[in-house]
Parts: sequence; C-alpha cells; structure tokens
Amino acid sequence: MAKPQHPENHSAAKGLLIRNIILGGQDGLVNVFGIILGVAVATNSTPLVLLTGLAATFAESVSMAAVAYTSTKAEVEHYQSEIKRELDEIDRVPEQERKEIEDIYRAKGFSGKLLAQVVDQICSNKKVWLETMMREELHLENPSESMSAFWQGMVVGFSAIVGSLVPLVPYFFLPVSQATTIALIISPLVLFAVGAYKSQITSGKWLRGGLELMLIGGAAALAGYLVGVLFHVQV
Repeated sequence: MAKPQHPENHSAAKGLLIRNIILGGQDGLVNVFGIILGVAVATNSTPLVLLTGLAATFAESVSMAAVAYTSTKAEVEHYQSEIKRELDEIDRVPEQERKEIEDIYRAKGFSGKLLAQVVDQICSNKKVWLETMMREELHLENPSESMSAFWQGMVVGFSAIVGSLVPLVPYFFLPVSQATTIALIISPLVLFAVGAYKSQITSGKWLRGGLELMLIGGAAALAGYLVGVLFHVQV
C-alpha cells in the first residue's frame, strides 16, 4: 500500500504547479508579444511574423524549461548537501546540536520540564531531529517532495508555449494590421487576468497585480513597436 502524503505536501505541490504555469505563461506571452509586434510594424508581412513568432515561441519554451529544470536541481542538491552537513554534525557534536534544538523551542516559549521533554522527544529519533533542524534552523523544505525537476521544466516549457500563442494565433487567420489589433486587445487582457489571479492567491490584491502585469506587457509591446518603427524607416 502506498504511503499517504501529508495534506501540506499536496498543497505545496498545487501551489508550485500554479506558480510554474503562471511563470511560463506570462514570460512566453510578454516576450513573444513584443517580438512579433516589432516584426509586424517593421515588415507588414504575415510569413515573417509567423516565422519569427514561432521561432521565439519554441526558443523561449526550451530556455524556460531548461532554467526551471536546472534551478530545481540546484535547490535539491543544496538541500541534500545541507542534510549531509546536519547529519555529520549530529553524529560529531550531538550535544551542540541538542542545544540548538533547545534554543529553538525556548524561543517558541517552552521552558522547564516541558522544554526538556520536547527536546528529549525530538532528539530520540534521528530522522525527526534532522527534519527539525532542516525546517526550524535552516528554514528549508525538501524541494523534491512537491514536484521533480523534470516535471517543473515540462510544466514551465509547455506553459511558455501556450502563453506565446496568445498574441501569435491571430496572425494565422487575419492580415497583419487586423491581427495586430486583435493581439493588442487580447494580450493585455490575458496578462491582466493572469496577474490578478496570481495576486489573488498570494497577497489578495488582484487589481494591483493585474495592472502590474498588464503594464509589463505594455512595456514589452512598446519596445517591440519602437524597434519595428526604427527598422521600418531604414528598410
């Protein structure tokens, strides 16, 4: 029978999944939005817009996936190295490590006989002792318990593709001028919705979060537009 996971692990995994989806989606949308707007203004060519947009989409998704994968692996490796260090200290200087547990729980308000009982209980089990040191002293949670590095990379990469397609899809069906108008309407709205949702589940300030992300997308669009105008003049 599979060992049931703690509800907090499910919650952490869900939160990490949402974070990765938002991260990949917003990054893909903002970057490709700025790029294709610049190409559209500079060339007024649907094939060039699609070629550039698709190249940026897949390059962005691979890059984002790789960053998510390597950064998560680095977190896991750091966590494992800290585990080895703490285990070594528990074996070499147990009294010092026991004193650290005592200090941690004294700071939480424990004292006297109750403090001694808590410390004895924790230090009687090396696994509990180690987990307590990792969580309470180093403030580290095991990153591999929520989502593996591979799956984090896959989620971020796929989300980047989906986000990138938001401003790009109109160019498959409409002339450049009309597609650009649609992209300029849809992309900020999607960014606002994503920013609002992200802020709602974190700080609760959905309006501020939505406006911030929409302005970031607007800045990317403006940068792309200015570059497009510059090169259009030179062509």
